Amino acid sequence: MNKRNPFAGAATPPQTVKKPVDITQHGRTRSDNYAWLRDDNWQEVLRDPSVLDADIRSALVAENTYYETLTGELEGLRKKLFAEMRGRIKEDDATVPARDGDWKYWIKYRDGGEYPIFMRAPTAGGDEQVLFDGDRERAGAKFFDIGDVSHSPDHRLAAVAVDCLGSEYYTIRVHNIETGEALSEVIDNADGGGAVWTADASGFYYVERDDKQRPKRVKLHLLGSDPASDAVVYEEPDDGFFLDISKSQSGAYIFIRSASHTTSEVRFIPADDNAAAPMLVEPRRQDVEYKVEHHGDEFYILTNADGAVDFKIVRTPVAAPGKENWTDWTAHRTGVYISTFIPYKEYIVRLERIDALPRIVISTYDGAEQDIKFDGAAYNLGLSRGFQFETDVLRFTYDSPSTPRQVFDYDMCTHARMLRKTQTVPSGHDPSLYVVERVDARARDGADIPVMVLRLKATPKDGSAPVLLYGYGAYGMTIPDSFSTNILPLVDRGVIYALAHVRGGAEKGRQWYQDGKRDKKMNSFTDFIASAEALIAGGFTSSKNIVIYGGSAGGLLVGASINLRPDLFAGAIGAVPFVDVLTTISDADLPLTPPEWDEWGNPIASKEQYEWIAAYSPYDNIQETEYPPIMATAGLADYRVTYWEPAKWVARLRDEARGGPFVLRTNMGAGHGGSAARFEQLEERAHLYAFALKALGMEGAEPVAHEK
Repeated sequence: MNKRNPFAGAATPPQTVKKPVDITQHGRTRSDNYAWLRDDNWQEVLRDPSVLDADIRSALVAENTYYETLTGELEGLRKKLFAEMRGRIKEDDATVPARDGDWKYWIKYRDGGEYPIFMRAPTAGGDEQVLFDGDRERAGAKFFDIGDVSHSPDHRLAAVAVDCLGSEYYTIRVHNIETGEALSEVIDNADGGGAVWTADASGFYYVERDDKQRPKRVKLHLLGSDPASDAVVYEEPDDGFFLDISKSQSGAYIFIRSASHTTSEVRFIPADDNAAAPMLVEPRRQDVEYKVEHHGDEFYILTNADGAVDFKIVRTPVAAPGKENWTDWTAHRTGVYISTFIPYKEYIVRLERIDALPRIVISTYDGAEQDIKFDGAAYNLGLSRGFQFETDVLRFTYDSPSTPRQVFDYDMCTHARMLRKTQTVPSGHDPSLYVVERVDARARDGADIPVMVLRLKATPKDGSAPVLLYGYGAYGMTIPDSFSTNILPLVDRGVIYALAHVRGGAEKGRQWYQDGKRDKKMNSFTDFIASAEALIAGGFTSSKNIVIYGGSAGGLLVGASINLRPDLFAGAIGAVPFVDVLTTISDADLPLTPPEWDEWGNPIASKEQYEWIAAYSPYDNIQETEYPPIMATAGLADYRVTYWEPAKWVARLRDEARGGPFVLRTNMGAGHGGSAARFEQLEERAHLYAFALKALGMEGAEPVAHEK
């Protein structure tokens, strides 16, 4: 076997037709041979994939055929990986019930079922009732995703948001929980967040998407009325701001939030007044973000105003909520990043991160504090909001890369902790067989980049182990150091799994995000490369023994890093990768482009910002040198990273780079996230992992046997 390229000579790739188009901006002209892969009718394709241009469809099908030909010998390995991942899932599992008044609600799965079943039962005892059965409601649809199931405050009805295309246009229907019957009204073009009920359950608020897939309008639907007559409660005039709606933990207010990636403003409506017009908390100001909650006569607000980079919590009167009345509740502390908070009647709970590790802090309203944290090099904590406001019990979750997820109920008064559930791994899992470590990689400017490492104890730390290195690094998102049964088939084969918390994410606070965006975006890519080099220097692995993996903006991370250092890696996987950045962010008609200017820069308006993006855009910076094998995926109905980005990237890699192979696998019946069915997701993941093992020369490796 050719260790340098295990795929060498396996198949002949398709030759994508070239139709050169010149694009001139700011006096610079670039040529795009594959711009034709973008269907002129792309918006209609999102709603009906069957209308895709025949030549484009033929090109995508040819790529899928090539992929299957090239990797056909891996089918047995894919089946093994799928079986191992599925064997670690308790198929008839259920969540811990959450109380809401006289009812408790939970989600369960049936043995062999692909989709959740939403359940409830009386807290005093009685028969279980089905709110929504995902398996039954799918009814043979090729794609099916449940965006939200929300029960009404009087517990009679459930509003369900479902997407049957993958393009994230959701349809809301209302079901009578007692009878199972659907009400007559059908609301199309809704956002996946679903319905937020009025206090009297006479109707609900929802967000409507426009023809460009942008969440633009908040509407109020009154039950029994024609959805075509639904009143517009608020319409966002700026294409760079998207809308979302929520209800306060107290249940007293509906919040409408307009937000870009860096700026936001909030309006509020009393949940018991359907005729009320939304009232503004504080007008938007560039680069000031805030989120609002309610307690008593006050709003509590999480904000970065007044230079609070890592956020603070302020409070203000409901009657006069403007910034002039904001007073600090939890002051800003540099390096202590407050990511979220929940106010209950007697307690306020916040989730913080310090140096990439989370902790939960519980305060009384007179200022007394207690915290919950765990020991370990890397772990994950999560808050469950629940349905109740007047409660002393906080539900939270804990897991680590080696430890299955645990659900705790914590008595905020007595400080007693009760373990309610530990994730079951049917095939068996012993955390003591694994090692979780943290490596602090040194960036080129001296910053320390946290890298989580998961490996078997039996895997030698002698520089010989293969590595799958994952990263994201965008939008201030934090990728948790959490437990995933899906990665264990690779780890059990001797692959080290590493997660690099590069700048652009918020793992080390909001400044960590600020230092990995716009003019500083290159930090994300050089951080990722530094993370790989630190794993080599630390004796975990060696050069060309690392496969890098990322999805969406993480696919950008992969694409830019492979251009910078193609010699360093054994392979690369870009899942729905955002790789044609310069062209996409120069197209204001695409759904996500206007909000993205805060993240990447505006190459339409600014030559300088054009140059920022041109310096790293993966599609525009391919090197005429040897590249490792690269796999990209796409979803035909994906409006976030449109299918033509990975299709163009793979075609251009074949033109300009040497080595490879370069392959594309397009899901012709799904969107950004691929299949929403839990076992179909595993099948898709098996394709990625089989490719990675092949690139590492490990397609014949067998997992270490563990006792059940």
